[in-house]
Amino acid sequence: MHTIMSLLGAETANDALWLAVGLAGQLMFTARFLVQWIASERSGRSVVPVAFWYLSIAGGLIVLAYGIHKRDAVIILGQLPGVVIYGRNLWLISKSRAQDAG
Repeated sequence: MHTIMSLLGAETANDALWLAVGLAGQLMFTARFLVQWIASERSGRSVVPVAFWYLSIAGGLIVLAYGIHKRDAVIILGQLPGVVIYGRNLWLISKSRAQDAG
């Protein structure tokens, strides 16, 4: 087990924890596409459910935190714009629902 962790770049328990955090964020990105695919198949057309945006922002924030911890500019610069866009989409959805209700 220690050898596998070393291959993944985790030499300490703290490294292993952050590796798990990063992987959890990546799994959320995978889950968002599965959610979108299932919703589209059920609908018979391409749809983007609200859960897609929640999984996107959660996954983006987690991977961003991982990138900040690792001080990895590629991850930080890759995730930061997405987090802003995901948040904006959620805000627009919330605004639209409030207008529809009122």
